[in-house]
Amino acid sequence: MTIKQIYNLAVELGKKADPRSSKRLKEILRIEAKRFNSLSNAEKDFFDKETLINPYSDSRYYTKNPNKKIKKIMVGIDITGSEILLADRLNQIQKNKIDLVIAHHPVGNAFAALDNVMHLQTDLLANLGIPVNIAESLLEKRIKRVSRDISAVNHYQTVDAARLLNIPLMCIHTPADNMVYQFLKNKIKSGKPEIIADIIKILKTIPEYKEASIRGAGPTIFVGNSYRRCGKIVFSEITGGTSGAKEMYEHLARAGVGTIISMHMGEEYRKEAEKNHINVVIAGHMSSDSLGLNLILDTLAAKKIDIIPCSGFIRVDRNKNIR
Repeated sequence: MTIKQIYNLAVELGKKADPRSSKRLKEILRIEAKRFNSLSNAEKDFFDKETLINPYSDSRYYTKNPNKKIKKIMVGIDITGSEILLADRLNQIQKNKIDLVIAHHPVGNAFAALDNVMHLQTDLLANLGIPVNIAESLLEKRIKRVSRDISAVNHYQTVDAARLLNIPLMCIHTPADNMVYQFLKNKIKSGKPEIIADIIKILKTIPEYKEASIRGAGPTIFVGNSYRRCGKIVFSEITGGTSGAKEMYEHLARAGVGTIISMHMGEEYRKEAEKNHINVVIAGHMSSDSLGLNLILDTLAAKKIDIIPCSGFIRVDRNKNIR
């Protein structure tokens, strides 16, 4: 497979697993096309044309040769200049060189545009019974805050390191998180948990979470206790870029939500969930990110592409073992 084919595969798998309908995704792309066509020629020079075909602004590739064929990939949750140097060092000492480095968390302009994918959360909340006008209002301030917070970040630090060492780089964020969303939703609902302890038990049967437990970062209860009944279980904090608005817990409680499954949660958010009597189970950050990447990478492994894990990535080939 080529770099572009790997990228396209990740985007398509992300679309299939997206909590939004295919109709909604097409509408989003139509809106982007309309926005692009309304611009002057000068303004079009600054428009990210990838948004016309890819609804995930936090997933991009960086290379002068997207048609390069790939045989070996190094994959990590966070890729920094250190991991790029590691890839270069490995290429110096091993026969089969690393052709591509893949990060989960966004880098480059994908990081600069992280706030754009947060609109996915509006649809998630609306699907859970929160009126869409309230969902949009809740998220608007949070999205603007995230945009401001990431504006001063050195977005291209990792991209520049890869460019200088001539190492192709890619980041796959929301498409992978969408895969986690659907996987956990199906896995946990099929297990029919009655109490919170049942959710923890189900999570620990999943290889990534089992390994994370061994490493001391397994699934845990942030709000509630093992014997509380689950009530309505939702997966509202698995995909959508980053944490949404903390004011949403009041509205989720009114919508009948009993338990939230989340990758991670800040203390302010935990307190709001607790205040509104919502149980919170934290599946785990690195383990959840690993799961999403694995569900995409297994397709590449089937095509005989070698995958080297690094930077917190727990590699699980679902036909083999943990690496």
